[in-house]
Amino acid sequence: MHDRFFESTRGRIVGALRRRRSASAVDLAEEFGLSANAIRQQLVVLERDGTVAGRSVRRGRTKPTVEYSLTPDADRYFPQRYDKMLNAVLREIRTAGGDDAVKALFERIGQRSADRIGPVSDEHPAEERLENLVASLKSAGVTAELQRAGDGTLVLHEHTCPYANVVAENPEACSAIHTILERVVPGKAQQVESLATGGSECRFEIASEGAPPQAARPPRVARGPQPELATTRSKRHHAPALAPSP
Repeated sequence: MHDRFFESTRGRIVGALRRRRSASAVDLAEEFGLSANAIRQQLVVLERDGTVAGRSVRRGRTKPTVEYSLTPDADRYFPQRYDKMLNAVLREIRTAGGDDAVKALFERIGQRSADRIGPVSDEHPAEERLENLVASLKSAGVTAELQRAGDGTLVLHEHTCPYANVVAENPEACSAIHTILERVVPGKAQQVESLATGGSECRFEIASEGAPPQAARPPRVARGPQPELATTRSKRHHAPALAPSP
């Protein structure tokens, strides 16, 4: 899809700005053999879409010229190799230290993320603590929500995972969110669905207040009808404080 985009005038402008860092409409017109007005029309669309941004600069003694450069949103047009690099790094860690070394790495990530959420106190109900966690997940770009089932069970949904392209080779990545939940609601969270095992989401059920800790069981892959849920509402301000977790 992006290859076809770069065949268009708009795509050629994006490619040129990536190479040149910044350029005016006249600069780009000279490069492509087009009129400056034709280039400006394309720049207007790119600026409206948030792909480029213009700024006024003075070149010598001439009147100010508008130069355009790419915004961070333009990165979507260029291949990102972060997942492959992370897999390669984790492969080296596994070779040097074994599976336990990889798991310990993600547990430490989870511990640091939990530290950023803040101290956990039994004075605050589990629902409030979990709402803090959801707010932190959202601030890290994870699509997450907390709901309450009819029997009072709290259900944490993670619809997206920042490690989605890593977890197949490195299932230990799931240790991060498990570590966080153990800190936030000790012994209460039970994972019942996992993206890593083919589920449509990562879903955790948290026992209601006063219920005994749940015994661990593997996440379910096959899913039947789910109980009707009502989205809970946060009762306090939540400070974003979480690194991405699976």
